[in-house]
Amino acid sequence: MTSVPATLAPPLHGRLIWAVAVALSVAVWLWGQALVPLAFDYPKAWEIPAARWIGDAITWLVKDAAIGPLAFSDLTRAFAAAVDLPYQAALALLADGVQRQEAGQVLQLVPPLPWLAVLGGIALFGLWAGGPGLAILTAGCFGFVAVFGQWHAAMVTLASIVVAVPLGVAIGLGLGILAWRHAWLERALRPLLDLMQTMPVFAYLVPILILFGFGPTAAVIATLIYATPPMTRITTLSLQRVPEETRDLARMVGCTPRQTLWRVLIPSAREPLMVGVNQVIMLSLNMVIIASMIGAGGLGFEVLNALRRLDFGTGLEAGFAIVALAIALDRLSQAVAHRAAPALPLGGLARRHPYALAGVVFVSVTALLALLFPIVQSYPPGAQLSTSSFWAAAVQWINITFFDTLEAIKTFFLVWLLVPVKRFLLGLPWLVVVAMLALTGWRLGGWRLAVLCGGLSFLIAATGQWEKAMITVYLCGVSVLVAMAIGLPIGIWVAERERWWAVTRAVIDTLQTLPSFVYLMPIVMLFRVGDFTAMIAVVAYAVVASIRYTVLGLQGVDPRLIEAGRAMGCTRWQVLTRIRLRLALPEILLGLNQTIMFALSMLVITALVGTRDLGQDVYIALTKANPGNGLVAGLAIAFIAIIADRLLAAAAQAQRSKLGLGGMS
Repeated sequence: MTSVPATLAPPLHGRLIWAVAVALSVAVWLWGQALVPLAFDYPKAWEIPAARWIGDAITWLVKDAAIGPLAFSDLTRAFAAAVDLPYQAALALLADGVQRQEAGQVLQLVPPLPWLAVLGGIALFGLWAGGPGLAILTAGCFGFVAVFGQWHAAMVTLASIVVAVPLGVAIGLGLGILAWRHAWLERALRPLLDLMQTMPVFAYLVPILILFGFGPTAAVIATLIYATPPMTRITTLSLQRVPEETRDLARMVGCTPRQTLWRVLIPSAREPLMVGVNQVIMLSLNMVIIASMIGAGGLGFEVLNALRRLDFGTGLEAGFAIVALAIALDRLSQAVAHRAAPALPLGGLARRHPYALAGVVFVSVTALLALLFPIVQSYPPGAQLSTSSFWAAAVQWINITFFDTLEAIKTFFLVWLLVPVKRFLLGLPWLVVVAMLALTGWRLGGWRLAVLCGGLSFLIAATGQWEKAMITVYLCGVSVLVAMAIGLPIGIWVAERERWWAVTRAVIDTLQTLPSFVYLMPIVMLFRVGDFTAMIAVVAYAVVASIRYTVLGLQGVDPRLIEAGRAMGCTRWQVLTRIRLRLALPEILLGLNQTIMFALSMLVITALVGTRDLGQDVYIALTKANPGNGLVAGLAIAFIAIIADRLLAAAAQAQRSKLGLGGMS
């Protein structure tokens, strides 16, 4: 997300404005219901019928829109067919082979790649990219998938990743280059990318289904929408940060603009660009469960089925298989990013590309052996392991043994935290909230931020989403406060303890890559459905960001400042509170920002456990194939996310300026 310049008003003047604003807000809240009823209930007659407009627009696109002689729907279906070709090829290669239906039976004409061929090939790639350690790690991850009986589902998921990631990288790279070349395009793309990143995926599944049809191809397209924005942003940012001396050198040696871009600038920005590739891979893996709802299959379908049956053990195994794929692909992409490009040795193909040749030979030999030995083609079912019964029994034992304790905890949080906060927020006048958000934006970032915050919050009210939005804010706000209350102390404690930070980092990396649906199963089994269940699931998912950014901020404090504080006689507590935390505050605010983003993304998933917020509206719109309602509710969630992001970015920027730490991107 982008930063907003901080232009603060003079302190005395600012305090007076805040005092007047708060006094007026309290007055409207206490006596405005009788005097200014409009401030509490937005008039129905004035509501903007955005849902109907969006629904009519999509109907027009499908039925009447055309580009020349071709109908718009024909173009979308043609694009879907073009995406389907490489997907079917990857699916045949990795999972299904070449099949033919005959007399109601499926005949296997050519088998897929043997599991040993894929495992050995990925290990060779790891050896080339990062050495023996990475080869062992990647082979271990794929071996874990095979041992726990998830191989076929994992290969279906990998087939969609193999197609979605190159497309996402190519589209993001192209848009990023265009935005780097044309400043007006960057300004135009910025709000669009914000919406793509903050709008719940559920919201645009229905339009995708209507335009592109049901099936894996639609899932790949949904994944592209979700995963492309980071690549676009990183491409633009990395090209802007290439030193001017590098550009001057390219011009001095006579490079054309095309040569300067592809032979100088892109190679100079390789490391940050590979970070973008890594983000596309991770976000594509995050989409596998939601994509399974529209026909993608694979590991996401296994987790979704387990959720429907409340089979926690099976869902956890499929979730850990996704984690294993994520770890392997993440480490491989990072290794490629940091690998120095070696000089190609002279000689034949074997000397110039030994790893590629070894991979081709290994896969070919393994494919031939698979024709003779079935154990080479498929991992033997008798050697598979399963822990699903253990996990199911563990959750059942906890439920029976600690039922009264769990109910007491749930009741305490509902009575003393959740219900009071919910009633307070629902009782606030919408007009006062809009005005206060605009005032906060003006104080932190000037009139532009004031217009943005006030305008977006007004649109939420004007489209009839205010009550559901307040429930979303209540659930998100309480969950974020609990997540920060847990994550901040943990981050402070492990920041100075390298060994414990290594353990904590492994745990939070697993939590971040574990599919969000997996969190719901044990929580529903222990606490049943409701707002408390949603809060626990959101906290478990969002606490990762608060820990990570707290550690990042504390470890980034200049050690010389800490030593100076100790030399002046500061106690350990004073060093922490007056030096380290103060200097780490911008990163902690960024962590708060990311915690809010994680919480909002998880709230749409928790609609499955009975919440009554905007996420529920998005999910209901998906089940009823109502694109207008789904997109309006999704836009309201995106507006909440953008307001929170801009205000926190402005606050962090103001804090950095106050501390003399420079700007923040």
